[in-house]
Amino acid sequence: MSVSAIEKEYIGKMVKAVDYLKQELRGVRTGRASPALVEHVKIEISSYGRTMELREVASIGVPDPGTLLIKPYDPSTLKDIERGLQSANLGLTPQGDGKSVRLPIPPLSGERRQQLIQQVKKLGEAQKIVVRNARRDANKAIDAAEKEKTVSEDESKESKDRIQKQTKKFEDQIDEVVKAKTAEIEQT
Repeated sequence: MSVSAIEKEYIGKMVKAVDYLKQELRGVRTGRASPALVEHVKIEISSYGRTMELREVASIGVPDPGTLLIKPYDPSTLKDIERGLQSANLGLTPQGDGKSVRLPIPPLSGERRQQLIQQVKKLGEAQKIVVRNARRDANKAIDAAEKEKTVSEDESKESKDRIQKQTKKFEDQIDEVVKAKTAEIEQT
């Protein structure tokens, strides 16, 4: 395997780590209503005989900053949606009115804000570990290629330097994402 192929493969893993973090942080509650908070909640639809994500069975709107409005595409699934939201352990109580479900988002307490900030930092650190593991694996692959004499010692060193720079770049991106989410939590 060439050095550029190794770099490309492992840098792709680093990109996925940052994307995964962004996706996970969309679901962290900030005190403001956001469809991302509930769109991936799994709902057991008894009439369909399967489990689906909420966004697949209902539209999710934000009528005001403190409320989510969930309107099922099929009115017969309303009770299933309410049950699914309650069992999702979001810390929110769904309120059904027969046609839709309102999900009030209470303001965050200072203690809860700190818990969320710690959770965000842990998620960020976990993805930094993924990035560092990708660097380690890339370096091992480069060392193996060097041992097999398919890569020169100079190419190996240059490639490891490039991978280290990419690792630093992705760690900085993760820090920025965590910093932005922390600011969002503190602000609301």
